[in-house]
Amino acid sequence: FTPPGSIDTWDSRADYVRRRVLVSQGLWPPPTKSPLNPVIHGTITIADEAAPGGGYTISKVYFESLPGFFVTGNLYRPREASGKRPGVLFAHGHKKDARLTLDLLEHVRREIAAGAERFEQAGRSRYQAMCVQLVRMGCVVWQWDMLGDSDSQQLSRELVHGFAKQRPDMNRAEAWGLFSPQAENRLQNVMGLQTWNSIRSLDFLLSLPEVDPKRVAMTGSSGGGTQTMILAAVEDRLALSYPVVMVSTSMQGGCTCENASLLRIGTGNVEFAALFAPRPQGMNTADDWTREMATKGFPNLQKLYGMLAVADRVTLLRGEHFPHNYNAVTRSGFYTFLNRQFHLGFPEPVIERDYVPQPPEQLSVWDESHRAPPAADPAFERQLLANLAADVQRQVREAATTHDGVQRLLQPAFAVLIGRSFDSAGSVAWHLDNKQHEGDTVTQMDGILANTTHGEEVPVTWLYPATWTGDVVVWLDTRGRSVLAGAEQRTAEIAGLLARGTAVVAADLFHAREAAHVGASPPRQRTVDSPREFAGYTFGYNDPAFSRSVHDILTILSFLRNTEVPGHPRPARVLLAGFGDAAPVALAARVVAGSGIDRSIIDTQGFRFADLDDWRHPLFLPGAVRYLDVPGLVAAGATQLLL
Repeated sequence: FTPPGSIDTWDSRADYVRRRVLVSQGLWPPPTKSPLNPVIHGTITIADEAAPGGGYTISKVYFESLPGFFVTGNLYRPREASGKRPGVLFAHGHKKDARLTLDLLEHVRREIAAGAERFEQAGRSRYQAMCVQLVRMGCVVWQWDMLGDSDSQQLSRELVHGFAKQRPDMNRAEAWGLFSPQAENRLQNVMGLQTWNSIRSLDFLLSLPEVDPKRVAMTGSSGGGTQTMILAAVEDRLALSYPVVMVSTSMQGGCTCENASLLRIGTGNVEFAALFAPRPQGMNTADDWTREMATKGFPNLQKLYGMLAVADRVTLLRGEHFPHNYNAVTRSGFYTFLNRQFHLGFPEPVIERDYVPQPPEQLSVWDESHRAPPAADPAFERQLLANLAADVQRQVREAATTHDGVQRLLQPAFAVLIGRSFDSAGSVAWHLDNKQHEGDTVTQMDGILANTTHGEEVPVTWLYPATWTGDVVVWLDTRGRSVLAGAEQRTAEIAGLLARGTAVVAADLFHAREAAHVGASPPRQRTVDSPREFAGYTFGYNDPAFSRSVHDILTILSFLRNTEVPGHPRPARVLLAGFGDAAPVALAARVVAGSGIDRSIIDTQGFRFADLDDWRHPLFLPGAVRYLDVPGLVAAGATQLLL
């Protein structure tokens, strides 16, 4: 993360990165919010002289983040709740059955000996310890389950956090499951579902009459730190964020529940944390991937907060002598920061006192009167994704019918999918490899367009008629540059263009070069070196080959519009012609090209992204089907003349 030079620059950058987060999570647009239908039951009262009113309550809660999709957890409330109380969302990480588990005493004693915990009883559950201390401070606390954990079993832990191989029975055009090409085509992913559960958890907490909507915080460690960081990046209703052991310039989150296609291309966790500025935010270091934050990452956040004149609102708790944790020392750092920012009035530093943790049966949500939904049901998984797709398609189709809707929803979405615009195409240099004359009528030049801004190269061939009218056609099809090679092999269309004085340029686009590089049959693009067949591990950090081909086209357009071609002035008009496997790429280029293209001629021959059943296909573009597939690309570029 490079701190911006001005507030205006940061505001523009923050809007784009926030939109990238939302798009990657399947939240642009978000699902329609349905009634939560919360059920609060099994409330127990704990006598505690340290809590307001001499005690607190723990309730079992479940609600529907989507129809039939349940969020489960526990609600901690002070017994005496006079006036509005601060609210805290507490997300846990990847510890199995985290909310319900009590650690063995042997483990707790080792933690005490290392200085990580203080009490044998309280140390048995860091999750209950956090909730109890916060409720003693007068907060209302909601702690819920990650997908596949504790009482949340509609999607299994093995699927959510351990997915490794594609499931043929879930890779269907009309009935698909998570991690499939169909799901990725619609940006339906586990991380997005967890982010949506976080959003609905905030909705639930704010629905409680005693919660102060101006004092709501979120915290969590490891996977819970990721959830905290992402919700804080997109939710302006949060007043304080404290992501633990996850803000780092190094590893960004290794689980399938912490990664999504398009999420971290050109950005990362430090910048996600920056999106919360200028609101109060704390984080920590440990002997893990965060160990260098004090010198790599946090100074950049300090500079941003300083530019916004709130340098005292961001803090880093150093803890490199501890392993990956949310131990008593780190928890104290959060309590103290919360106490100071929310003006709770407790002596600092705020230190936990001992308590008696509750056994799992006192916390588990499901019982004979409140029956758990079926666990790990493939039919439920398919129906959940089908319902989400239908809801979003309705919203996107409606937006696509108006100019305002296209500008508000479709164009910003494709800007993220493609990742570059004509304005950011970069500076381009021309390197000539070969030049030859075909009699007195045409000159052929072969060479490389070197994009010096982005460090990219595009192999191109140019044909210039002796009498040039000022028009240039960028001709893109499956044959690449070879479509222009040799007068005898050229099509009648290209010969006719040259005869009319129109120059023609052709290129070997990235997706075709990529497929040739991989050399697989059927053609594929490169993926990261991982045995787990999850698209998010590749396309969460790397532009798809499709997008890179669009970047190639933008490089060509930038050269034509901004550079003097040797022997010729800049063209009067630039026309884009796309055929074969280059046709959808040309359509996408048209969406982000702006004034770089005057008109386009495209023949897709019926191509649809929805027909791709392998996310390694060279033309695979995450999210393309979510935004109406090829017709969506047509609609998003509707300001230009298209044949």
